[in-house]
Amino acid sequence: MTAWGDLDRVYRSRFDASDARRKMAIWAEITAFLGRWIPRDAAVLDVASDGGYFIRNVAARERWATDIRDTSEVLPEQVRFVQVDGLALDTALPLDHFDVVFMSNYLEHLPSTDAVLAQMRQVRRVLKPGGRMIVLQPNIRFVGAAYWDFIDHKVAITDQSLAEAAVLSGFVVERLIPRLLPYSTRSRLPQHPALVRTYLRVPLAWRLFGKQSLLVATARVRMRS
Repeated sequence: MTAWGDLDRVYRSRFDASDARRKMAIWAEITAFLGRWIPRDAAVLDVASDGGYFIRNVAARERWATDIRDTSEVLPEQVRFVQVDGLALDTALPLDHFDVVFMSNYLEHLPSTDAVLAQMRQVRRVLKPGGRMIVLQPNIRFVGAAYWDFIDHKVAITDQSLAEAAVLSGFVVERLIPRLLPYSTRSRLPQHPALVRTYLRVPLAWRLFGKQSLLVATARVRMRS
């Protein structure tokens, strides 16, 4: 079985149709919160987009999505889908094109810290100079041993190592929130979209329940030889 075939089997066993509907409603609120860093006239790319929960909700001039699996059937026709390994973005996408590249709950699935750095460098290649990389990422510092409850998690990442990786990959950290979202959409709090909206407006709640970090980083201008 192919690597993405294994992923399909894992995700089918992990999430059902009701999970997908709930996640879409939650992501509408998360994407609205992230909108402060995403201009409406931006070209936006969602790397390892899975069901497209972010890219289907974001308001942007161009919406692109990639995944190692073919997930195009769940995306609207307005989203341009490219099936490609995240570590090979520059082989299938235009360089220096995107204003914003988004990744969520993805880097921990890569095989090594070197791969995390390589992924961020790939993102930088497809971003315009000064473009933004936005990352939502489980923070093992707050998740603890539950980080390894998912068999496909391979790399342990904290908020600080996430920021360090960004700097090493040619980015300037614009905003780092160590605690933002609960670990999983299956967490007990919050679930209803109205609760998610309220939660995102109350930073004190993040410090109580947040186990995922948010990184917003800007691509440094590359020096030309």
